[in-house]
Amino acid sequence: MQPVPGNPMRGIALKVASVVVFLAMQTFIKLAGSDIQPGQVTFCRSFFALFPIMAYLAYRGQLRSSFHTANPVGHLKRGTLGIVSMGLGFYGLLHLPLPEAIALGYATPLVAVVFAAIFLGETVRIYRWSAVIVGIVGVSIVSWPKLTLFRDGGGETDQAIGAIAVLLSSVLGGMAMIQVRRLVEEEKTSTIVLYFSITASLFSLATLPFGWDFLDLAPQICLIAAGFCGGVAQILLTESYRHADVSTIAPFEYTSIVLGGILAYFVFGDIPTLSMLVGTAIIVAAGIFIIYREHRLQMERRSSRGAG
Repeated sequence: MQPVPGNPMRGIALKVASVVVFLAMQTFIKLAGSDIQPGQVTFCRSFFALFPIMAYLAYRGQLRSSFHTANPVGHLKRGTLGIVSMGLGFYGLLHLPLPEAIALGYATPLVAVVFAAIFLGETVRIYRWSAVIVGIVGVSIVSWPKLTLFRDGGGETDQAIGAIAVLLSSVLGGMAMIQVRRLVEEEKTSTIVLYFSITASLFSLATLPFGWDFLDLAPQICLIAAGFCGGVAQILLTESYRHADVSTIAPFEYTSIVLGGILAYFVFGDIPTLSMLVGTAIIVAAGIFIIYREHRLQMERRSSRGAG
């Protein structure tokens, strides 16, 4: 039986801290402006994240070993899926209110359950399938008011495209999660994190010929800050799993919708709509139920191994 991490409160605190710093990252991206190219945003998010990540690995004495990989093709697949997902997600973030972008992003773990059954052959029983269906209903409630903007033919079409971009980002993000599950069987977490940031930086840099914008100082600072926040948040998230089980920490991801709603109100003046609140509540409930079922199944597997 694997040893259980011994300080869950520290793990929870680190997880919540990572949520706060990820929200800071998203806020800096929105403050940079909605006209910036997603590839340019993705490059800054990925490249400047390398600085805190590499400093952290050097501090732990893991920098050199983290560059060693036995599966470069696996990292390339994970990077390709992740970079396109990130670019689409940033497009949606730039054109949607922050709480709605966060809520639609919660579709990723729901999609991951479906892909785990299809590509990894995992057994998904009626309870988790039901939770996925309920979660998709919640996603529909949040996204439908935005999608109907296509019928108006007005300037709000950007929000409709933004909603579709976030949903596509969630699908690709779910596929990336499946690829990460394959990688962790033979690669260290630090190696996965490092190679993703490097791959994402290189891939997004390739969008330079397609029209990056010359930015004023303030947007440049916002994008650099977003990159550093992304790297720090990834470190905090990784550290949180050293101190508590995934099933203990995962539900605290949903604190982002509360904190994001408060932040969006005071910084951007965004007021949540009724459909957003109802849909988000359904998505969160479905996500927490899936986490609960994963925890129960983990406990059953541990018990059966212990009995054997």
